[in-house]
Amino acid sequence: MTKEEEIEAVHANDSYVVLLGAGATYASTLLNPEKNGKTLPLMWNIIDVVGLNEVVNGLPKEYQQFREDFEKLYSLLAKDDKFNGEREHIEKVIYEYFSELELPDEPTIYDYLILSLRHRRDTIATFNWDPFLYKAYERNGKFTKSPGILFLHGCVSLGYDESNGSSGPAGWTSKKTLQKFEPTKLLYPIDKKDYNSDPYIKGQWEALANRLTEAERVTVFGYSAPVSDVEAIGLLQDAYGSFEERAMEEFEFIDIQEEEKLLKSWQTFVHSHHYHYCNNYFDSSLALHPRRSVESYHHWALPLTPSHCFQDGNPVPTNFKTLEELWDWHKPLIEAEKKFYGE
Repeated sequence: MTKEEEIEAVHANDSYVVLLGAGATYASTLLNPEKNGKTLPLMWNIIDVVGLNEVVNGLPKEYQQFREDFEKLYSLLAKDDKFNGEREHIEKVIYEYFSELELPDEPTIYDYLILSLRHRRDTIATFNWDPFLYKAYERNGKFTKSPGILFLHGCVSLGYDESNGSSGPAGWTSKKTLQKFEPTKLLYPIDKKDYNSDPYIKGQWEALANRLTEAERVTVFGYSAPVSDVEAIGLLQDAYGSFEERAMEEFEFIDIQEEEKLLKSWQTFVHSHHYHYCNNYFDSSLALHPRRSVESYHHWALPLTPSHCFQDGNPVPTNFKTLEELWDWHKPLIEAEKKFYGE
């Protein structure tokens, strides 16, 4: 099958879910770094990066031993009311730091990711607080309809209007209710995230559960499913079901972690050999078969589908300098979809 034939090979209506962890946002800055040169914090260095050394140095020594395990440190502080002041200061500093992060003008992996999926039934769900996914969603929305996005731990860019359950840019006012979109809560404790106590977070997880129930393919990008994240893994498992029930679906992993170790974390989700592993986004099905990933899987799993051969794929180039160049490359794919759906 030529690239032109793959572009026209639209026949699937199945849904695709992408789960993003901290590794995905970190990877997104490797192609083109944050616009103002700011470092993206990870859980092991967030205290140094955002400027929390002074407050952490003032904590008892038994707390300081967890300075490279931020979620554990915060969980301990959250259990003791005498550290309310320190906890509030930490929350404020983290929120402000993440709020100031800016996408570069050049395309990032998040721009590629947004455009690799179709808007009808595909969803990206992230555990990250940073604004990169939201901002990529916004700017690519000027070109085409984007897939759904969900923020499982809150996001510094988004606010929530509890009066009608709607969300919008944090600090803006809803045109419908004239209420302010209050900043969403960011979840820090690792031992009990309590996803049901916050209406916004609860709604995000309910939406993800609906998507996972029907997903044909799931890509996990930069999220290792740590054993400490018991509540999150439990919710994902309940929504997706056991691998015996989902024998024909496929998981894909994009991660720098060793394949064997990663699979061990996800063993209750993956059926036999129905998975793909790579450590670079551009080696994933999303980049090799953008907007046709489900069709490519159908050819492998269901040989009688209309496609003939997706082996070579239609890989998206990695060297675009502008969003306009990236958009132009995707135009034929989107036009073929409009023709298929009669739009």
